[in-house]
Amino acid sequence: MKLNKILHFLFAFALLLGIVSCSSDSIEEQEIFYGNGYLIANEGTFGKPEGDVTFVTADLNMKQDNIFSLNNGGAKLGDVLQTIAFNGENAYLLLNNSNKIQIANRYNFKANGEITAELNTPRYMAFANNNIYVTNDKYLGDKFVSIYKLSDRSFIKKIPFTDAVERIVEAGNNIFVQNASFGFGNKITYINTSTNNVQSTITLPSGNINKIISNNQNVYAIAAGTADSYIYQISSTGSITKTTTLTGIANATNLEISNGKFYFSSGKNVYAMDMSATGVPTSPLFTVANSVDNFSALYGFSVINDKIFTSDSNGFTQASKIVVYSATTGGIIRSFTAGIGSNSVYAN
Repeated sequence: MKLNKILHFLFAFALLLGIVSCSSDSIEEQEIFYGNGYLIANEGTFGKPEGDVTFVTADLNMKQDNIFSLNNGGAKLGDVLQTIAFNGENAYLLLNNSNKIQIANRYNFKANGEITAELNTPRYMAFANNNIYVTNDKYLGDKFVSIYKLSDRSFIKKIPFTDAVERIVEAGNNIFVQNASFGFGNKITYINTSTNNVQSTITLPSGNINKIISNNQNVYAIAAGTADSYIYQISSTGSITKTTTLTGIANATNLEISNGKFYFSSGKNVYAMDMSATGVPTSPLFTVANSVDNFSALYGFSVINDKIFTSDSNGFTQASKIVVYSATTGGIIRSFTAGIGSNSVYAN
């Protein structure tokens, strides 16, 4: 029997024990393997230590909520789990309103360290050249990238900004920072990781950046306009090498890349197109249903291989609804609930 099948069986058995023996204190000490599945980041309610992580098996048949608390003696993870990043066997859990990065083993979720120095409303993080790079953007306050050694997590320096600092990605062992937030801004900063100084600023000619991602040593930015939107390909040395105009698709966002395709959304419509395509999709792959507050039906949007995960934040008053779609047909595969304010899904 293959190892992953054995681990899958052990995980199922551990969950079964939890169902039939909820009163047993020893159940919380059962060590479960969280590989070969998906991790869901749940922000929680702003101002409360409700951020946590949900685990779902690869076949989507079983899940476990609050896995950080379950594996750390009931400890609270923190306030607003903004994002999760991975390096080696560790998961880095960035907590926006706790000004902390909690580090845990990604396979058993036991805590093994944290970063708190020089963090002020952190947003996103990336790894390059044996360093950790974190964007910090306090509303009406300081904006900077803080840098740490990966080996001992000690603080190195910070790079101040006047523009917004939001998403941050690695490409070609260099760092790229999105200088745009909430649909305003058209610049990306290129940081040379050999010097940890700003190398250049890239200004996109059209649209406001909604998201940047990294794929195959390139950076991709989706920028929205009121009539058309744009996907820009940027090299690892900071040059715009390709522009795809999404004619007639306004306010595009949520860019993802999987299996040679772009995935993105506009309103409640989700689109798919080949990265090499010259035309734009004539119709959406699917349209999500209205949400509780008619606004956040696509609060979370992640594409992993052949699956598209969407989450409805449900107004941050109750558990988020996760709906999983086929990335090829757009049909619904499964739906379930996770924690409050689910914003992203990650393969583990």
